[in-house]
Amino acid sequence: MKTNIFLFTLIIAFTSLSCKKDKILDNNPENLSETVKNGKWEITYFFDSDKDETSHFSSFEFAFEESGILKADNGTRTYTGSWSAGNDDSTTKLNISFSSPDNFKDLTDDWHVKEFTAVEIKLEDVSGGDGSIDYLTFKKI
Repeated sequence: MKTNIFLFTLIIAFTSLSCKKDKILDNNPENLSETVKNGKWEITYFFDSDKDETSHFSSFEFAFEESGILKADNGTRTYTGSWSAGNDDSTTKLNISFSSPDNFKDLTDDWHVKEFTAVEIKLEDVSGGDGSIDYLTFKKI
C-alpha cells in the first residue's frame, strides 16, 4: 500500500512540474520579453514564401539579450541583430531584425505572437504583397 501511495505521489508531482513548463503564458509584451531573455533558443520551424527554410538555421542558438541585441551563434559564426517586444492593434509582436546574411534577413519582421510557453514561441506574419502567411517557431534549448 505504501508503495502505491508513493508511486501515486511521484506521478502527481512529475505531472505538476511538466504542466507548469508547458503552460501557455498570458500573451503580453512584458511576459514575452521575460520569456525570450531566459536562456537560449533554436528555430524549429521557419516557413517563408511558400517553402520550409528551417534547415538554414538548424545549427544556430539564439540569445535574446536584455539590451535588445539578438545573437545567433553556431560555434563558428555569430550574427548580430536586434529584437523587441511590443503591442500593435491589441496584438503582441516580436520584432526581429538582421541586416545580414540573406537567410537571416528573412527573419526580419514584426511577428505576431500566436502563443507561447516557457519553452516554445509560435509566430506568424501575413505578407503585405500577396497575403501569404510566414511561420516562425522558437524552442528553448
